[in-house]
Amino acid sequence: MNISDRVIVMAEGRVIADGKPNSIYENQAVIDAYLGTRKASK
Repeated sequence: MNISDRVIVMAEGRVIADGKPNSIYENQAVIDAYLGTRKASK
């Protein structure tokens, strides 16, 4: 990512991730906070 060398992600007023963009893409806390979890259909 050429826009930023470092990313800080916040959720509910607290930092949940801090690091290089590539590590943020794979961070489970970020995925859970912003994308949620997949639930199986019944």
